[in-house]
Amino acid sequence: MKIDLHIHTKTGSDGNLPIEEVFQEAKNRNIDLISITDHDSIDCQKRAIALARKHGISYITGVELNVAFHYPEGNKDVSLDFLGYEYDIGNQELKSKLQLIKEYRRRRARQILQNLNIEFDKEGIERFTEEDLRKIEDSVDGVFGRPHIANYLIEKGIVKDKQEAFDKYLVKCDAPKYPLSLAEASHLIRNAGGKLIHAHPGDSNGTSLVSITHDLEEQTKVIEKYMLQYIDGVECWHTEHDEKTTAHYIEFARKHNMFMTGGSDCHQKPLLMGTLDIPDWVAEQFS
Repeated sequence: MKIDLHIHTKTGSDGNLPIEEVFQEAKNRNIDLISITDHDSIDCQKRAIALARKHGISYITGVELNVAFHYPEGNKDVSLDFLGYEYDIGNQELKSKLQLIKEYRRRRARQILQNLNIEFDKEGIERFTEEDLRKIEDSVDGVFGRPHIANYLIEKGIVKDKQEAFDKYLVKCDAPKYPLSLAEASHLIRNAGGKLIHAHPGDSNGTSLVSITHDLEEQTKVIEKYMLQYIDGVECWHTEHDEKTTAHYIEFARKHNMFMTGGSDCHQKPLLMGTLDIPDWVAEQFS
């Protein structure tokens, strides 16, 4: 059985392919169970359910929420991601909050463009205007994110690729994300009948506990001390988790009788869908 419970689309957030092509690719790859987990967006979940049925693929509703986690020992806010599964897509409280976050993302993008213009002035590059913002917005099918700005920087010939866009501009010119707390994320998902899972906690290249500590034991101590009451599980299998990290989080989840999930975190750049060896019993947890 092939399982992938962490996939992004162009339709909902920052994937490279529209949702129809994602499902066609999943069918081509013989994936049996998937979840579309677009960033802060559940707008295409109804379509995902219909497409899963059409292609004969089992489906679990999904979303990836960015959380501003307050780490008391360092007295700092850390950006972390959490996956919501099996929630009711019609839940009004969840839909309203995600609409608010979507609008906030647009305002954040405007602030990032203002920050970019400060850098452009230093380098003698022509400033971005309202017209540029409109063009970037036109490229967004789902929720607005920095990858959309990165694509536009490439299109304008200012950078050669996304890595350069982030390294040279988008990290420096960032603006604060929506301040969603872990407690609120937990309430939203659980109140909609779902489960909240800590996404890629050991990803050394991404939004993870690595920003607090690289030590796996210390990472799980942070979860034990500050998160257990809010989460239902951890993402053990992930493209950026090595064997040691996966084994550590499986052992941790078993110790606390938590859900264990896994997914490629595929944005179709490159196509990673269904490439992880996730055991069949992961699917059985949801039945």
